[in-house]
Amino acid sequence: MGSYSVPNKPHAVCVPYPAQGHVNPMLMVAKLLHFKGFHITFVNTEYNHERLLKSRGPHALNSLPDFRFETVPDGLPPPDINATQDIPTLCDSTSKHCLTPFRQLLARLNVSSGIPPVTCIVSDGCMSFTLEAAQEVGIPDVLFWTPSACGFLAYCHYRRLIEKGFTPLKDETYMTNGYLDTIIDWIPGMKNIRIRDLPSFVRTTDPNDIMLNFVATESERSAKASAIIVNTFDELEHDVIKALSSIFPKLYTIGPLHLLLNNIPQSLPLSSIDSNLWKEEPQCLQWLDSKEPKSVVYVNFGSITVMTANQLVEFAWGLANSKQPFFWIIRPYLVMGDSAILPPEFIEETKGRSLMASWCPQVSVLNHTAIGGFLTHNGWNSTIESISSGVPMISWPFFAEQQTNCRFACTQWGISMEIDNDVKRDEVEKLVRELMEGVKSMEMREKAMEFKKKAEEAAMLNGPSFVNLENLIKEVLL
Repeated sequence: MGSYSVPNKPHAVCVPYPAQGHVNPMLMVAKLLHFKGFHITFVNTEYNHERLLKSRGPHALNSLPDFRFETVPDGLPPPDINATQDIPTLCDSTSKHCLTPFRQLLARLNVSSGIPPVTCIVSDGCMSFTLEAAQEVGIPDVLFWTPSACGFLAYCHYRRLIEKGFTPLKDETYMTNGYLDTIIDWIPGMKNIRIRDLPSFVRTTDPNDIMLNFVATESERSAKASAIIVNTFDELEHDVIKALSSIFPKLYTIGPLHLLLNNIPQSLPLSSIDSNLWKEEPQCLQWLDSKEPKSVVYVNFGSITVMTANQLVEFAWGLANSKQPFFWIIRPYLVMGDSAILPPEFIEETKGRSLMASWCPQVSVLNHTAIGGFLTHNGWNSTIESISSGVPMISWPFFAEQQTNCRFACTQWGISMEIDNDVKRDEVEKLVRELMEGVKSMEMREKAMEFKKKAEEAAMLNGPSFVNLENLIKEVLL
């Protein structure tokens, strides 16, 4: 662990995009930098700060002297405290309203007594307004793109997709007439990618679509960053990483982050700092203790996915009819504009072999011996955590780069099977049985276990990702 006197201590300001799947990995980066001797200021939006206090208790963000939490407004009126904020509205608002309060925060930190001046910024790739503030005060700003490398590479080609006329779509019929199966063969490092496998924001007919333009602009602005970091490892995404490195010479792969964190002794007070916006229900681990090895399907569609009441019921009966034990996370607001109500007959049918909870400690669940498969939305955190646990998947991607992760998981890595977006109980039943008992599950599990070993090797002391983190600190942040 690094040690510096307070005035000489490097001070990193970490700025996540204000969604659960972005806050978690940024907190891991902050913890690693703190372990390496940095003073940390972690900047949440005011809304997420309140949610963290609600889910983790009023003292959850009582900082260490050298790991502090600050807030900036997101520019939006406060929604219900458990609601998932609308992503396009949030992107539009943060890009327009966060720079001024962030400048003010930096100025305040730089004159605060007892803490060192700010020496660097690590911000989410979708919070690139920080680049302007960093330039004004003359410090490096590293952008952390939290998607997979393949998802980020696809985002980096959004502008060319627009220029070549692939998006926006000419009209709504292009969503269903086979156009989405068009092969895009000119993105280096990505073979046999169809338009439907690109991050979903290309599926718009509106040239002024907020997300299409936001992501195109943010990925272009990344060229101005001092460096780019991605939560992946070379053995998993080698060709994509090579292609990204030709766009961003200072690209550091430092994943899987949750495995890198294992190099920090658990006795340090840092381990108590967490970032879950929903209250976890850890008693699920005791339930899993009572189950046979590799017998339980874990079902979790992440922190943003929403589905219709009908899709929920189809998933429910597919799981019930598979006769497999399952553990299903049904978070608040999972069902669009409605509460997630499961049929009483389903509850009766699955009694004794099912458990439902609103949130859980996912890494602990995926590493539990009882888990045999994961029905997932293929958000990147879930995907890399599943890979690192050697758990094969069924993929039901919802939006953003989840479609790209799904394509790579199913075809390049051979560790998942895709379920149709128009979910039907018979297909759910069939795929869940295949995942848990079929011939394909053995092949997928074997490949997943190979990647698990490679992930552990990447993140171990002096492994490639560990060395990349050290180099990032030496070459850019100090």
